Amino acid sequence: MQNQLARDQIVDRLLEAADLLEAQAADRFRVRAYRMGAETVRNLTEDPAGILEREGLEGLIRLPHIGTRLARAIDEMVATGRWIQLERMRGEAEPEAVFQTIPGIGPSTARAIHDELHIDTLEALEIAAHDGRLEKVPGIGARRAASIRAMLGSMLARRRRRSPEDHEEPTVASLLEVDALYRDRAAAGDLRQIAPRRFNPTGEAWLPILHADRDEWSFTALYSNSALAHDLGRTHDWVVIYFSRSDGPEHQRTVVTETRGPLEGRRVVRGREAECRQHYFDGADPG
Repeated sequence: MQNQLARDQIVDRLLEAADLLEAQAADRFRVRAYRMGAETVRNLTEDPAGILEREGLEGLIRLPHIGTRLARAIDEMVATGRWIQLERMRGEAEPEAVFQTIPGIGPSTARAIHDELHIDTLEALEIAAHDGRLEKVPGIGARRAASIRAMLGSMLARRRRRSPEDHEEPTVASLLEVDALYRDRAAAGDLRQIAPRRFNPTGEAWLPILHADRDEWSFTALYSNSALAHDLGRTHDWVVIYFSRSDGPEHQRTVVTETRGPLEGRRVVRGREAECRQHYFDGADPG
């Protein structure tokens, strides 16, 4: 674990996340959870790496004020030296660099994965490797997808802690509601704007960010800052929504304006088009 972070570094990152969430108008209970988790880590008598090595993820989950979400975050920091959620809130997320930590994935393949699948975490990539989407990315195919799936299984073994609910997602209606809320508030200029590192040579703070909680789900929404979105001029149309429950992994979906077919002109959740048709037409003839 060459890049693993020590206890004080993890505390600093948890507190920074809390400060950013607060500045970006996240739910106060979410902000408080990160600060209480940071205090727990600060009071440990050993680095979290030792607990993970000895007891696995469950050892962290059993600590006061940690829970599954923060345990996964701490494990990511220990294993990789990075925390993609924090990088995203800073505007520093570089998904291609994350994917290149997998042996055999270079810059062009990493970009193809990001552009085709609209994902930016190893956990999301693992799901795509299992549900068949990864092998459809140009240049990958079934054999290479199987190899990537095996490597991800090894890399994420400790973080997995899977349950049947881990693949559940919010309803299409909920995702479209968050999408509409984000675009309305972004247009009104009442969201905090961050300065993304990628594709932003002037360092301008132009990217609005929204944190919202609905029922048992926590959401973060941003306009897509991917290479493909810039290439196609869709940076103010495509909205990437990240979502998770407190005890589950983070997933993401991209919402776009459909340009063809019966849903043309409507907002559509990529990968869930059939549900979107049902949502909009509810059995009516879309023609």
